[in-house]
Amino acid sequence: MLAAGTIQYGYLRKVALPFEEAVAKIEAALKAEGFGVLCQIDIQAKFKEMLGIDFPRYVILGACNPPIAHQALQHEINLGLLLPCNVVVYEQGEEVRVGAVDAVKMLSVVGNPAMGGMARQVNEKLRRAVDSVA
Repeated sequence: MLAAGTIQYGYLRKVALPFEEAVAKIEAALKAEGFGVLCQIDIQAKFKEMLGIDFPRYVILGACNPPIAHQALQHEINLGLLLPCNVVVYEQGEEVRVGAVDAVKMLSVVGNPAMGGMARQVNEKLRRAVDSVA
């Protein structure tokens, strides 16, 4: 396994897998952690289509854990502005990276103490999913 690390707003790891395999593995890992992938955005294709520019392969997965999302929305109805949790798979040079948003930092903007435990639970699940992609 290659090194993992945090950035100010997320958790990333380099993986020793081809891009397509990394996408498939993170989708399966998210499912195993109770998340569904609501959307998949192919940034490379969109930049080519809309801007006419070439960009490395980069996919954003919009992941949602329905039980936690339901609970969170009961405490903070406008939380939908911050959902779903984004997970990325991208190429950087010859490397493939997989990462997930830091839900604790993201939800700290809400200012509702009820979000803390749920955000920590989401982070644990997202990090396990990212760490399982090897």
